[in-house]
Order: sequence, then structure tokens, then C-alpha cells
Amino acid sequence: MDPEMPLLTLDDLGVLRDVEVRENGSVLVTITPTYSGCPAMATMRDDIAHKLQDHGYADVEIVTSLTPAWSTDWISEEGLRKLRETGYSTPGPAPERTSGPVPLTLTVKPRQLTCPQCSSRNTRLTSEFGATLCKAQYRCDDCLEPFDHVKEI
Repeated sequence: MDPEMPLLTLDDLGVLRDVEVRENGSVLVTITPTYSGCPAMATMRDDIAHKLQDHGYADVEIVTSLTPAWSTDWISEEGLRKLRETGYSTPGPAPERTSGPVPLTLTVKPRQLTCPQCSSRNTRLTSEFGATLCKAQYRCDDCLEPFDHVKEI
């Protein structure tokens, strides 16, 4: 599970890039952080290692891959469904990337999102940051409910 959004598995989130069981029985797991310096990476590595060890894999190696950089486009359909069902506004398509450094903007351009509670488009940005850097806070002016929006990265 993702420590910052425990309703999602690491596979749902697209962080789990590859799992290889080697001929000698060891396991190599490749993960990609949602952003450089993600504070949840150590917890993710520990959780993966413990889960595999609980299932009998004693020799576990977990590597971090920074390229290609993670994108919200990697969130699975199941992950998007879980986000919607629990009241999150899901990200739209990520900005198109070119080669070279990945542009990362943690500010949000205010826009009309669909309220995950009542489906109204009468919504507004209340804070560029939610509980984590990857979320923004919005409010629906029809049902008056606040909601998190997962930013496009």
C-alpha cells in the first residue's frame, strides 16, 4: 500500500515497475518514486521486503529507478476507480514530456473540476497543497463538500 494514500496498492499507483524472481529464488523488485525525494520510499521498500519475506522469499533486493520519471498516467484504471470511489478528484492526462529534465510544477492552475460527491462543475481551488504535495484542495460550491484533487505530474 502507498503510505500516503493507503487505499492504493503500489501497483495501482504505478510505482511498482518490475518484479523478477531469479533462478536462485531471490527476488529483485524495481520501484519508481512519485517524485524525487518522496518521503514514503523507505516505508514502501520496507513494506515490500516484509511482504515478500512473509511469503517465503528470504533474499529480496529492492532497487529504485528514476528513469523514466513516474507520471500520474501510470495510475492504473483500478487505482483511478478507487480514488473516485473514495472521494478524490482524479488527475487528467499528465503534461507532455520531451527528453531532458522533467518539468515539475507543484502549483495548480485553478480550474473547474468535477466534484466527486455530487458531480457539479461549480468547484474552486482552496489550497494548492493538501495533506501531501501531490494533492490540491478544492471545494464544491453546490454541495459545499471539500475534496482532494490528485495533481497531474
